[in-house]
Amino acid sequence: MLIRLNDASPATFTEQIVAQVRLGVANGEISRGERLPAARELAASLGVNMHTVLRAYDALRAAGVIDLRRGRGAMVVGGDRPEIGRLFQSVSALVVDARNLGISAVELSSLVKGLAS
Repeated sequence: MLIRLNDASPATFTEQIVAQVRLGVANGEISRGERLPAARELAASLGVNMHTVLRAYDALRAAGVIDLRRGRGAMVVGGDRPEIGRLFQSVSALVVDARNLGISAVELSSLVKGLAS
């Protein structure tokens, strides 16, 4: 599992980690029963605070995607519905299109927020 964080993204690092894990589960890159890296290990590899990863793992646990057990780590227990995977793919395509048109991430975020409200 490869997670990349974008400093320029309007999304927090926690939100980016959650989105990338959910996308990995939705598109089959991460399978049910697979263990995620320990929070300390993932934080070190990403160069972020361990609590950032712990917040992401807690959000994934609350969404029913992973199970957290002290001493056993985080394990994928459920998957997102297939339509979530399609949504992530659509959003990825939107981001690429916006980038090609010269629309910044901040502008795109504002456009989406405006449409969602």
